[in-house]
Amino acid sequence: MKRSSPKTPPEPPSPPAATLPFTRSTVRHLLERYHLAADKKFGQHFLVNGGVLTSLLEAATPSTRDTVLEIGPGLGVLTRSLASHAGRVICVERDSRLLPILNEVLQDLSNVHLIPGDALTFDFSQLPPGSLFASNLPYNIATAILRRALAASTFRRLVFMVQREVAERLVARPGQPSFGALSLVVSYFGQARILRHVAPGCFHPPPEVTSSIVVIEVSHQGQVNYQLLDFLHQAFRYRRKTLSRSLIHSGYPKELVQTTLAELGHDPSRVRAETLGLPALTALHEVLQRDIAT
Repeated sequence: MKRSSPKTPPEPPSPPAATLPFTRSTVRHLLERYHLAADKKFGQHFLVNGGVLTSLLEAATPSTRDTVLEIGPGLGVLTRSLASHAGRVICVERDSRLLPILNEVLQDLSNVHLIPGDALTFDFSQLPPGSLFASNLPYNIATAILRRALAASTFRRLVFMVQREVAERLVARPGQPSFGALSLVVSYFGQARILRHVAPGCFHPPPEVTSSIVVIEVSHQGQVNYQLLDFLHQAFRYRRKTLSRSLIHSGYPKELVQTTLAELGHDPSRVRAETLGLPALTALHEVLQRDIAT
């Protein structure tokens, strides 16, 4: 494994963690040897269930031609599985306390590149086009990471675990309670589905919520329309208001908004953003921008 110079472990590893199955007891033992515990600040919950690990790996389906990015490798359990199938695994870990453990667990893997750093500033564009994204994401920054990963136009598939509430927002359709700007952003880039739900007991320590594995098949090609993405957020900025009032509060001319909505077949006094899908909102944005420009 290519890595930065690790700190000397507190104790000589015995037996090597790389040979251990990642059960709850072995994870606890590994953390105790390094005098560590999961840090709530980083949203850490370490996977200890082989069936969930298999689900993540099979959904990602890496091959020896693939580069895979993993955010928050934690103790390296998913990393090792990815490395056994992928050509290269790049993992970004912000918690410097875990680097000695990762250096131990991944020491025999020449195709793993461990990068100490923050995923919120990591340059995804340096990865080859068509790369894979596979992660047990830190829950507190999961949506921010996903937005950046999708906008990078680098990945063809994203497979990850998040809390169930976020997963339902990612896959929601118009008219569903969880539907919102995040749902639209995801649909702009591709198709999302929930693969399975994951009980708290599959992690150490167990989170207080159910988790879900989500798969996003990316279909967007070419330049990202950031102006449209910003418009989608504006449409949902005031969820309790009509779409017309939300856009007017966001700075669009009142008469233009109401006229355009009516021309597109929507009642300006009733229609709300959560009832419209991406095609309808894209058409609305295009007409508004055209008329503002003229």
